Amino acid sequence: MSVLFEPVTLRNLTIPNRIWMAPMCQYSAAVEGPDQGAPTDWHLSHLAARAVGGAGLILAEATAVSPEGRISPADLGLWNDRQREAFTRVTRFLREHGAVPGIQLAHAGRKASVRRTWEGGGPTGPGEHGWQPIAPSPVPFNDGHPTPAELSVGDIDRLVGDFAAAARRALAAGFQVAEIHGAHGYLIAEFLSPFSNRRTDAYGGSYDNRTRFALRVVDAVREVWPDELPLFFRISATDWLAEDPRDDREGWSADDTVRFAKDLLAHGVDLLDVSTGGNVAGARIPTGPGYQVPFAAKVKAETDLPVSAVGEITRPRQAEEIIASGQADAVMLGRELLRDPYWPNHAARELGAAEGRWPDQYHRAV
Repeated sequence: MSVLFEPVTLRNLTIPNRIWMAPMCQYSAAVEGPDQGAPTDWHLSHLAARAVGGAGLILAEATAVSPEGRISPADLGLWNDRQREAFTRVTRFLREHGAVPGIQLAHAGRKASVRRTWEGGGPTGPGEHGWQPIAPSPVPFNDGHPTPAELSVGDIDRLVGDFAAAARRALAAGFQVAEIHGAHGYLIAEFLSPFSNRRTDAYGGSYDNRTRFALRVVDAVREVWPDELPLFFRISATDWLAEDPRDDREGWSADDTVRFAKDLLAHGVDLLDVSTGGNVAGARIPTGPGYQVPFAAKVKAETDLPVSAVGEITRPRQAEEIIASGQADAVMLGRELLRDPYWPNHAARELGAAEGRWPDQYHRAV
């Protein structure tokens, strides 16, 4: 029996296997009009294909909790009921085909208002449906990026409410897992790291202050998210500054992540989705097969919080070893599922687990 295909239960929700689809932005929502931010036929076909392909959990891409929280003008949102209703056909299809539907709730912070990746990804202004980004501190992400407006305490209170309201809509839309996006240099990650958080009030300076906003968001979402359903948190386990002896700038470290994981567990988070990077432009990142897995393994070894691992996981036996060796409880696949939506079903055959979860319509090809 392959451990990769063993079910996992978090709270009262059982996910049928340990191969999960990581959230990946598609930049394909309407940028204006009544359907702004709502999922389209593209999102349905994109997510549905991975459910048919056998993934146990499908995490929809970073979905903004407010209009200025989008990464690009073409991002998904969940700040109104029209968007909520559009998501229902997506969640219904995923559940009908054996996958658990999840959604990542996000705010892009100082990395907001940029073009789509295939358009260069640079900042976009008001004449191109853009807006001024907001952040914990008026520190631009990179050269050429605008200086973000510094959030007031009142703004922070509003944003906490935005996350809770989006979580309510996610539940009404049929999602069974909510993930708070605290990684990759977006708003919550900007608060966590001293590299981007220069505040001198209750939300900056000390570790307790820098984690205050994230924990307030967790508490607000957990309050409206049912006790029987799990809540995830995605984190960048390091800014990659502490790992680079040539760089003496202060950032977020793997040890900070272990400490924070214990806090998240105490506040009702059920799994830490461990990634890295994204907050420091030009950081030196030594990529390679499974290069982020050791950070997930460190959290799993030093805390009681379940974890998922991500990052150049491309081969079934590689994924199997990550789970079998106790480095993670599940693997998140990103680009590999873009290349092959049926990767989980192919992996089942390679590992001798079963014939996979092929739909009846495809059995003649199995």
